[in-house]
Amino acid sequence: MKIVILGDGLLGKELKNQTGWNSISRSSHNIDFNDVTSCYQYLKEYDVIINCIAHTDTYDKNKDTHWAINYKAVSRLSDWCTDNNKKLVQISTDYVYANTQHSSSEEDIPVHAETWYGYTKLLADGYIELKNKDYLIIRCGHKPTPFPYDTAYGDIYGNFDYVNVIAAGIISLVNKNATGLYNVGTESKTIYDLAIETRPDVKKGLKRGWMPGDVRMDCNKFKNKTK
Repeated sequence: MKIVILGDGLLGKELKNQTGWNSISRSSHNIDFNDVTSCYQYLKEYDVIINCIAHTDTYDKNKDTHWAINYKAVSRLSDWCTDNNKKLVQISTDYVYANTQHSSSEEDIPVHAETWYGYTKLLADGYIELKNKDYLIIRCGHKPTPFPYDTAYGDIYGNFDYVNVIAAGIISLVNKNATGLYNVGTESKTIYDLAIETRPDVKKGLKRGWMPGDVRMDCNKFKNKTK
């Protein structure tokens, strides 16, 4: 089974570092992820495509950028994978569960995405579930390690963890040939709780008004699959 990673951001690089899987990025292949068709020629030899490409700037309220990268490009990639019998592993986000006030499971229908980032990722998830024959959607939240900022939010709750931990969980699911939708994370915590593990001097701060305060997920399906 030949596996390739699309994108070389924080998670894409960590997946490559832990596995040695090949990757395709803007810098290495001179491609435009706004037009994902430009990378199809590089994907033909692979069986599994892990899509880490996303516009993740939750501060950006320009819906056109989120729409182009997080939905339109993914829908085209989804169609290509179906037409060419490739398995698509789509990295989604815990932001689709924004402020549901409980630990959402994979069976719950998210209705509070709240940001353009979360909304467009949710639409892409739905497209893949409807259109693809062989797919794995992973909803997660990951942070750089060590925590790089001076302040960490003490009022945002979720199952996020450091990128090396989340990457290891994703790798386990891929190696087990998991299919369908999985929430990938660890125990519930605040960003501040996570930050002090690697940055004891970090200051506790409060989220900005528009930011979701609760992105908790039920990760039991993931834990049972990978135990």
